[in-house]
Formats: sequence, C-alpha cells, structure tokens
Amino acid sequence: VQLQASGGGLVQAGDSLRLTCTASGQSFSGYNLGWFRQAPGKEREFVAALRRRGGTTYFADSVKGRFTISRDDSKNTVWLQMNSLNPEDTAVYYCAATPLNPNLSSLGNTAMYDYWGQGTLVTVSS
Repeated sequence: VQLQASGGGLVQAGDSLRLTCTASGQSFSGYNLGWFRQAPGKEREFVAALRRRGGTTYFADSVKGRFTISRDDSKNTVWLQMNSLNPEDTAVYYCAATPLNPNLSSLGNTAMYDYWGQGTLVTVSS
C-alpha cells in the first residue's frame, strides 16, 4: 500500500484545514488507519486513528473535540478534519496504515503501522 498525504498549508490560529490521504496499490478497507505528526525537534506523536469496518475512532487528548477522522474505502481515502487550529498544531502530518488489529489505544503507537505517507506540512500562525 502506498499512501499519499496532501492538504497541508499555512493558516492562522482558529482556522480549519482538512488533510487527505489516498492509498494506491490495493484496497485499504482491511486496514486500520492513523494520523501522526512531528513538530521540529520533537518525536512523532499520535493524532488520531480510525478502525476498519465499523470506524471506531481514537484521538490524542490534545486534539480531542477539534479534529475528526473519517474514511471512504470506496475511494481509498482517509481525511483528517482539523478545526480551531493553534500554533501548537504546527507539524508535518503523516498518514499511516496497518493490517494489524490491536486494541484501540495501541493504534496510537507508531510501531503498529507498516505503511506511511510522505507527510504534509501544516503551519499555524498566531
């Protein structure tokens, strides 16, 4: 599975942005999906995850209530809708996919994911 993330850009605090991740190579309907981010000088951190077939979601506390994650398996696409952005959200955002089906909290672990997109930069100015 090859993943391609897009939709990043420069926005102001309080704005919204939607990131898109499209898969090619094979259907990802059987994959659990995640979004992670990495700010300059920091480790990659979990943002959101979405289970296959049923769509249970899981969010980092820092984005809960502001971000949503959704998927359309017919389009091999997953989205991250980001609202009420603040400068602390500035990072390169990565989408990821895994055929594994661990417990929900484990989907917040980068080690669970086999496939990664190339990242898209989100910059939020104050």
